[in-house]
Amino acid sequence: MSAILDIRDLHLDIVASRRRNHILRGVSLDVRPGEVHGLVGESGAGKTMVGKVVLGIAPPTAQVTGGSVRFDGGEITHMPDRARRSLMGAGLALIPQDPMTSLNPARRIGDQITDVLRLHLGMGAGEAGERALALLRDVHIRNAGRVVRQYPHELSGGMRQRVLIAIAFACRPKLIVADEPTTALDVTVQRQVLRLIKEMQENAGTAILFVTHDLGVVAKICDRVTVLQAGRVLEHGPARRVIEEPEHPYTRALMKATPRYDRPGDLLEPVPPALVDELNAAAAAYDRERAGA
Repeated sequence: MSAILDIRDLHLDIVASRRRNHILRGVSLDVRPGEVHGLVGESGAGKTMVGKVVLGIAPPTAQVTGGSVRFDGGEITHMPDRARRSLMGAGLALIPQDPMTSLNPARRIGDQITDVLRLHLGMGAGEAGERALALLRDVHIRNAGRVVRQYPHELSGGMRQRVLIAIAFACRPKLIVADEPTTALDVTVQRQVLRLIKEMQENAGTAILFVTHDLGVVAKICDRVTVLQAGRVLEHGPARRVIEEPEHPYTRALMKATPRYDRPGDLLEPVPPALVDELNAAAAAYDRERAGA
């Protein structure tokens, strides 16, 4: 099965104050149609930047210095902004991390959903309004007729995240980048949102690149997983195999540092500093080798 997203040997630097910081070091992964692919790693590993490159929203200081990003068979690594915007909606979509700041506070919920439908699908106002109501019901929001008239500040964090999920799935995109969509939510709401994303994904047949630092989330929702550290891929494979039989010492260390709700008495072990030093040294050696190539 051909991949809907194919990233090969992606390198990216952040250039600021005349300094060049290497963020992605030869990242390769693929997402197949209809699957949920987890991209997991600690803070600073570069996983969010991978998603931003795919969506074309990397910061101005970011420079792709090598590699390729192909979406649905076409090269999009250096695609112009106008062409990139044409992919959004029915092609690519985003579920952002923070539901508190990702909606426009000055516009009603219904208007923010219908904007997407009218822009990307060319719907009229009446049709878009009906579709917005249906989408809110799809994400299990009660009293959808009232919610479409409300502003973001009138909704809880969990409800706002449901609205963002509805917007992401509105045009039935081929790929959604979910950038840690449960991080800002409490544990009970996290569980509900994960179930909702999986339900919507299965119903729509949409592929998801699921960015997270939580291996517990990977175990619940992902089909395959890629483990990232310091911008390098250390391990990838079926999620069940990586969780139950991790091959790389770093993945094993992450598992030992992850709380297990089925084993509440287990002690958590931090990632050994010696392993971190070894991995950082390997990343630095990679940078020197690439600079000398």
